[in-house]
Amino acid sequence: MMSVRLFTLLNSHQIRRISPQTCYSCLSSIQRYKNDDTAAVFPSGFCFVKRDFQKVSSKRSFSLTPAGIVNAAPSSVQPYLRLMRLDKPIGTWLLYLPCTWSIGLAADPGCLPDLRMLALFGTGALLMRGAGCTINDMWDKDFDKKVSRTAMRPIAAGQISRFQALVFLGGQLSLALGVLLCLNYYSIALGAASLSLVVTYPLMKRITYWPQLVLGLTFNWGALLGWSAVMGSCDWSVCLPLYFSGIMWTLIYDTIYAHQDKDDDIKLGVKSTALRFQEQTKPWLSAFTVAMLSGLVLAGVNANQTLPYYAGVSTVAVHLAHQIYSLDIYKPDDCWKKFASNRNVGLLLFLGIVVGNLWKKRNDSQYETHLNSIPN
Repeated sequence: MMSVRLFTLLNSHQIRRISPQTCYSCLSSIQRYKNDDTAAVFPSGFCFVKRDFQKVSSKRSFSLTPAGIVNAAPSSVQPYLRLMRLDKPIGTWLLYLPCTWSIGLAADPGCLPDLRMLALFGTGALLMRGAGCTINDMWDKDFDKKVSRTAMRPIAAGQISRFQALVFLGGQLSLALGVLLCLNYYSIALGAASLSLVVTYPLMKRITYWPQLVLGLTFNWGALLGWSAVMGSCDWSVCLPLYFSGIMWTLIYDTIYAHQDKDDDIKLGVKSTALRFQEQTKPWLSAFTVAMLSGLVLAGVNANQTLPYYAGVSTVAVHLAHQIYSLDIYKPDDCWKKFASNRNVGLLLFLGIVVGNLWKKRNDSQYETHLNSIPN
């Protein structure tokens, strides 16, 4: 039965005859990095892409995963959703989580973080991550064409022109501005100051071996902005150590990410910390981890955090130590898994902040009870 269905499908659908080398390249760009599983290879030099079958199939499957939602969107919209990486939300998480740390630390003792602020910053993170990806792909069109992992990005693949991308970028930035205008004046000015980093970051890999540092400065701006949005201005004794810790965290996860592309980066002449560190990657990542944890401890002390916060920091330390110890920089699949697992690092710290803040109220209540019990 399966052979009959396959024969019918092959006769009714356009199939490309390609060489085995091309077929392996197809698999390299789609399957090896765990970003898609829609390639199938058949004998005799045929390659068939299953997502083409989904277009002609009478029963289209639907999934509530980000990739499933993008695939279910109209075909004319899908390239734009992929341009803003809506199908790969890990980048949005990594941009959003430092905002949640700052908002959580700024909450009143015994209170949960401001849910309205969390929602606003979540929306802003989605839009600004999309805008950043659009800018990146506009700068890197020619580079992306030559790298198997990025060759099918919408601009590199010719699905979207640079002008269309520019118009789309304007729309994303306009919506992001609308979110920013919901904050206080101090935060509006602080948020606007980050735009220069967003625009120039993609150029850094042409200039320096430390583009991940510039990404850290960009991606962790929310560690400053979240506090000011809640409190009206920054308490630098808390915000700067938190911002510093976020930068160190970015150097960890984005160096791991960069090891996926190091062979292509060498050919193209672009730079990264992965190429800078090479065999010394793990010692460098360990040093960044120590620096990150030190910053988190200092931020916690200055914010009068309690035991659950430091338990969260300790859990983050264990998670990062396991990441670094088990990392295989020569396996792109493993690099991707370790990179993506950093969402859990951020969530663990946020949980520690929330519980630690609730614990403050309990400690304050116990202290007041103790004072009241002392005879005059």
